[in-house]
Amino acid sequence: MERRVRERSVAVSGELPALRLDYRGQRCPLPIIGLARRIGDVPAGAVLELLADDPAARSDVPAWCDMCGHDYLGEPRPGTFWLRRR
Repeated sequence: MERRVRERSVAVSGELPALRLDYRGQRCPLPIIGLARRIGDVPAGAVLELLADDPAARSDVPAWCDMCGHDYLGEPRPGTFWLRRR
């Protein structure tokens, strides 16, 4: 389930995410595939929030950001990953 973020939340960088992708309950590699497909839906410089409870996401998301040149902003809550599109 994917949806635009409307509510205010605690932000890693003091910003609100432009897009939230919810991949809870889905296993590797689906969260990263979804992230790769949808990163272009937000403008450069925007924050994206990925919800993923697959244990592999904790290492996969930062590695994918590094590989693709995006900024990994952290995991403000378990299973919630923030990144900035470059």
